[in-house]
Amino acid sequence: MNTQYFSELFDSLVLSTQETFSNPFTYLQIAVVLAIYLVAYLLASKIRHSIGLTHNEPEENAHPLQKLIYRIGGIFYPLLAIVILRVSTEISEHIDYAAWVINSAFVIAVILFYLSCVRAFVTNRFAAGMFKWIGLPALILHLLGYLHDVIEVLEGISLNVGNVDISAYGVTRVLVFGALLFWLGRASNNLGKEIIRKQESIDIPTREVFTKLFEVAVFCVIFLLLLNVMGINLTALAVFGGAVGVGLGLGLQSIASNFISGIIILLDRSLTVGDFVELDDGSKGFVREFRMRYAVLETYDGKDIVVPNEKFISTQFVNWTHKDPKQRYRVDFSVPYATDVRSMVEFIKEAVATHPQVVSGDDVPFEERPDCEIDSFGDSGINMFVEFWMEGVDDGRNRVGGDLMLIIFETLRANGIEIPFPQREVTILNPGKTS
Repeated sequence: MNTQYFSELFDSLVLSTQETFSNPFTYLQIAVVLAIYLVAYLLASKIRHSIGLTHNEPEENAHPLQKLIYRIGGIFYPLLAIVILRVSTEISEHIDYAAWVINSAFVIAVILFYLSCVRAFVTNRFAAGMFKWIGLPALILHLLGYLHDVIEVLEGISLNVGNVDISAYGVTRVLVFGALLFWLGRASNNLGKEIIRKQESIDIPTREVFTKLFEVAVFCVIFLLLLNVMGINLTALAVFGGAVGVGLGLGLQSIASNFISGIIILLDRSLTVGDFVELDDGSKGFVREFRMRYAVLETYDGKDIVVPNEKFISTQFVNWTHKDPKQRYRVDFSVPYATDVRSMVEFIKEAVATHPQVVSGDDVPFEERPDCEIDSFGDSGINMFVEFWMEGVDDGRNRVGGDLMLIIFETLRANGIEIPFPQREVTILNPGKTS
């Protein structure tokens, strides 16, 4: 029985294939499809070459919108093919002609367009894998008209837990759309923040405020969409949120305080990205980024210090480079009492001024030039110090103080001056008397 059924099915397929390829309109449709793909390819190439942003690959540090436009240029070909094929199918339906070859080509064009979008816009390997192994089969089932049947089968697989009906389709929908929304929110957030930070016409604090507000807005929208996908009534959630709001406010008080503190810091401009700050507990570093809850300080030894935003509001800290990147430092040393201090002071100032990072020169105000003075009279010599100004902070890559100590040491030695060391004079009374 089964053998006869498959034999009849095979004969029917062979007969249908023979009738199809014996029909001259089939070859006409194939020629039309090939012509449409060729025209779409030529048009896409012409458009990409006429628009420089879609033809020339941008550099690594180019504006994010330039990179986005270049990626959009990669989907021109399948998009134009879809548009032309769709027009062809509408014409064939209008003249009541079964253009199955053109319809099949349209399905293939949609699949190519989908894969081109994944390749152009999805850089994360895990997300790209989900789009290819989950999204592509769902798209094919939808184009073939079988997706509704698959959904009905998944809805039939359900589990009742009290008044809650959990179906395989509901779980699959939440997982798939939840992952999609999470990826979309993260990608949109990164792109939006990068675009905002590239707006050099806006000062850095304002840019950070906009990036923070944009981040909050994106994830609020994603959260609401996810609740909608899960089937939660947003109206009921609003009523329930009023009752739970007080409890959440108390539980999330610290998070809310840090978030508001971050907004205040960015608005009053007391702290910006790139500032070198020192906290009251001794921690210090460069402000590299602001988050919703904390700021990141990068130290010279490669460590990242996570500081809650509230700490910059409630405690005292020193901002070394906010108002003026120039800082004043001093280096201490000693010389013997027999030294000609007046002449020594002059050649020490000249030697210190030769360092490339020390602020010096005739165009520099007198009070910012290197200066050498007497600090005090010590037990073994005269205690001197050199004051100098420099751009930035004397640490890490800018260890100017260490270089100047070596310069001072070599200059003193070249002029025959030895740095004194502790000495004591011992006087022996009654040398002839022994105990």
